[in-house]
Amino acid sequence: MRILVTGGAGFIGSHTADALLDLGHEVRILDALTPPVHAERRFPEHLRERGAECVEGDVRDREAWEKALDGVDAVYHLAAYQDYLPDFSTFFTTNTVSTALMYEVLVARGQPCSRVIVASSQAVYGEGAYSCPACPALRELRPGPRARERLDRGLWDLPCPSCETALEPVWTDESATRPHNSYALSKHGEESLALMLGDRYGIPTVALRYSIVQGARQSFRNAYSGVLRIFSQRVINGRAPLCYEDGRQLRDYVSVHDVTRANVLVLGDDRAVGRAFNVGGARRVSIRDYAALVIRAAGANCEPEIVGSYRVGDTRHVLSSTEALQALGWRPVVELPDVVDEYLSWVASQPDFRDVTSEADNRMYALGTLRRTR
Repeated sequence: MRILVTGGAGFIGSHTADALLDLGHEVRILDALTPPVHAERRFPEHLRERGAECVEGDVRDREAWEKALDGVDAVYHLAAYQDYLPDFSTFFTTNTVSTALMYEVLVARGQPCSRVIVASSQAVYGEGAYSCPACPALRELRPGPRARERLDRGLWDLPCPSCETALEPVWTDESATRPHNSYALSKHGEESLALMLGDRYGIPTVALRYSIVQGARQSFRNAYSGVLRIFSQRVINGRAPLCYEDGRQLRDYVSVHDVTRANVLVLGDDRAVGRAFNVGGARRVSIRDYAALVIRAAGANCEPEIVGSYRVGDTRHVLSSTEALQALGWRPVVELPDVVDEYLSWVASQPDFRDVTSEADNRMYALGTLRRTR
C-alpha cells in the first residue's frame, strides 16, 4: 500500500514510517518541520535513504492535504500539537481542524481509503477512574479536575465526595471520557469527529489513545512536557530532576516501539475499525520513582528535588487499561529501564543536546501555566 504518515518526521511518526517501510509499504510523509522540535527544518535522512517520499506542508492547510492524499491507500494522522503554553487555538487548529480537513478532502474526492488511524491521547480521560478505599460502594468514580483552591494549598489528592478520604486511581478503560485541558479537548474532538465521519462516509477509522510515549527520537528541544527528556536534560548536565507537586503522581508510560506495533496492528485488523483503544505500558510509576530510575541509569549522584509547584490542567493520577487492545493480540513488551537506557544513549549521540529546562520553567511561571503553592 501507499501510506501517508503526517508528522512522519517526528517522534512516533518516524518510528511508524520505519515499521511500514520494513513491511514493504510505500510511505509518504507530510510534516511542517516546525521549530523548536525541527530546528534544522530537515527530514530524517535515513527515511529519505529508505525511499520515503518527504513532503513539507502544514496539516492546517487544505492544499497540503490535497497534495499529500493523492494516490494514498491509508493514512496515519500523527501530526499534533502538545504543550503547556496558553496558545489555546493552536491545539484545536492543529489537532482537530486538521482532521476535519483530511476527511473533507477524502469525501470530496470520493477517494477510497482502506484505513485512517488517528493519534488520540490518554489525556481525554482527564483524571481517569478512581475508587475510594473507605467507601465500598464507590468503586469507580470519574472525578472532574482538581480545585485550584486545593492545589494552591498543596492538597494534591482528590478527596472522596462522601468521606474526604484520598481517592485511589484504578485502571481506566475506554468507556468514558472527561477531558479538562485544551490539549485533551482538542484530542477528544479529533477522535470523535474521525470516528463519526469515518462511519458516516465509509472510511474505516481507528483512534489510538496513547499513554505517555517514551523513547529515542523524542526531541529534547521542547522542555515543556515529556518527563524523560526533561529529567535526562537535568541529570546529564549535573542537576537534580525537578518533580512537580509531591512527586507521587502515578503515570502509565509506554515505549514508542510498543506504540509502533499497535499502529501497525490496527492497519490490518478489521476488528479495530470504528473504535478507540488505549495504548499504554500496563505499569504504575510515580514521578519520583521515574526520576530515580533516570538518575541510576545515568550514573549520577543526586536525589530528585520536590519543588511543590503544579502545572495548570495536569492530572493527579491516570492509568490506562489495555485489555481491549490486548484482545486483538497486542501487549506492551518493552521494559521501562530499557526505554530510559535507549533514550540516554540516543541523546548522548546528539551534538546539540543541552539543558533548556530552567528557561522553560521560567516561561511557564511567567505565563501562569506553572504555579507555586501559597
